[in-house]
Amino acid sequence: MMDRRVFLQTAGKTAALAATATKMTRLVGQEPEADQSGQGSVSGSDTIRLALIGAGIQGQGDTHTALQVPGVKLVAVADCYDGRLAHTKEMWGADVFTTRDYREILARKDVDAVLIATPDHWHKQAACDAMKAGKDVYLEKPMIHLYSDGPEIIETWKSTNRILQVGSQRVSSVVYAKAKELLDSGAIGKLNMVTARWDRNSSIGAWNYSIPLDASTTTCDWMRFEGTAPKMDFSAERFFQWRKWKDYGSGVAGDLFVHLFSGTHFITGSHGPTRAMATGAIRFWKDGRDADDVLLALFDYPEGFNLSLHVNFVDGGEESEGFLFTGSEGLMEIAGNKVTVTRTPLETEPGYTVSTFTDAMQKEYVAQYRKKYPVMHPSGAPPEEVETFAAARGYSDSYDHFKNFFNSVRTRKPVVEDPVFGFRAAGAALLANLSVEKGNVVHWKPETMELA
Repeated sequence: MMDRRVFLQTAGKTAALAATATKMTRLVGQEPEADQSGQGSVSGSDTIRLALIGAGIQGQGDTHTALQVPGVKLVAVADCYDGRLAHTKEMWGADVFTTRDYREILARKDVDAVLIATPDHWHKQAACDAMKAGKDVYLEKPMIHLYSDGPEIIETWKSTNRILQVGSQRVSSVVYAKAKELLDSGAIGKLNMVTARWDRNSSIGAWNYSIPLDASTTTCDWMRFEGTAPKMDFSAERFFQWRKWKDYGSGVAGDLFVHLFSGTHFITGSHGPTRAMATGAIRFWKDGRDADDVLLALFDYPEGFNLSLHVNFVDGGEESEGFLFTGSEGLMEIAGNKVTVTRTPLETEPGYTVSTFTDAMQKEYVAQYRKKYPVMHPSGAPPEEVETFAAARGYSDSYDHFKNFFNSVRTRKPVVEDPVFGFRAAGAALLANLSVEKGNVVHWKPETMELA
């Protein structure tokens, strides 16, 4: 007699694999529209006049994507480095107004909306100033740098009745929409665990961005850059590689975890975790930074599942990110622009472990067992079904996110990611930093968005 557990681990595995059914489905996804000029095609009064505040790597990349949406024109740019201001004119025309002081942009009547891609410690002030000036706002993630930023941004949003969308593009992705549909349909049964990762394996990935050769107090507005941060002498490294310091950025939690939270909350419909525990340290990039380069965290959700996150700046492999949703009847994985579901239906019988009994007892037990469970799949387990859903080649969720934002600007309909959603995602992410700082478990009230 062989225990069914052993049987499943040998011949059953082979038969189950042979019975696996695999399908591939293409999702409908809109690709960015080609525009050689770098400015979206315009149509008279329907044109949205956009200004960029913070023209660094993310800001310029965002602007390139935003201008592919028809009916959008860049009219102004603010940044604290003269070289970036000059480059925006090289890319988008000499008629683009440039300034070091974003308040000059907010005073202009020809600006309808602003794209804010400043360092994190400027997010709250720039967003609130823009809304009070009557501008709609696309605010890069993380929405907050400090927990106190969240309520102020939300209150200003409500009192000014402006449009504000947070820039975590997965909320607009057709891939994540499909994942949400699959989870809601019960494709993997009851959700028990979400595991998410974001591994980077390069110096640039670790925020060691290039510093221009002319970096100085003449070309860089250091005092304006510092803002509310502690005052210190000019540092080109801090100015151009600001994510490495907590004074200006939010570490890997604010830069990367917040994307994973946005995706998780969108797919599951959750408002956030209630408890977090994290550990992290500077393991490799011992270059003067104070933001941890390795961070691992666990979060408890009131819906009955756990979220496990990790970021590793040097893992010896390819740079990648992804999700794995573990349910009672299967797995759902998101990798790039694909979502794959592997369904393993629950067994219809409990199985048995009788090999330690006498031969007579084994025969008697199995005979009684078969009376109760007369039907068994030949492989010893139900067959797996694998189905993959992939976005169209060249699909960009960033483009869709901007398209959704500009549609809200025109129609005044709600955005796909408002500041309440943005605060819940960023607030949850920053729990990891808080847990590492305190050295213990921290608590969060996702409904009221308050530390417990």
